[in-house]
Amino acid sequence: MIDALVSGRIFGKPTERTSKAGKPFAVAKMRVAAGDGESQFVSVIAFDQQPCIALLALGDGDSVALSGSLSLKTWTDKDGNARPGLDLVAHQVLTQYHVTKRRSAMQSAGQPAPQQQRPRDDAWRARAPADIEPLDF
Repeated sequence: MIDALVSGRIFGKPTERTSKAGKPFAVAKMRVAAGDGESQFVSVIAFDQQPCIALLALGDGDSVALSGSLSLKTWTDKDGNARPGLDLVAHQVLTQYHVTKRRSAMQSAGQPAPQQQRPRDDAWRARAPADIEPLDF
């Protein structure tokens, strides 16, 4: 398994299920951007209470970042072609709600909210001229 941090959008509505032992868990599908302009689906399952609650609060199209154990799978489509697949056992869920909640908590405690600054494109190129490759968009 791969320890991973995956971000994307929820596809459909996450659902709660119950194991044979009577323990609840949550399942969801997530669409993530692949490097080639395509998208890849990730099957997500969460067993712990906090990730389950966070997943079940999401709806179709909501942005989310998940960390957990990622497994590579293959499946066969209706035409008999082998296709790649990803399965993720979610341990942590981060949504826009969590970011907003943390920022407001920091501000109410008298701490300034952390400022994210993206470097200018020219500054990035000056730092890593050997790493520059043309991007195909």
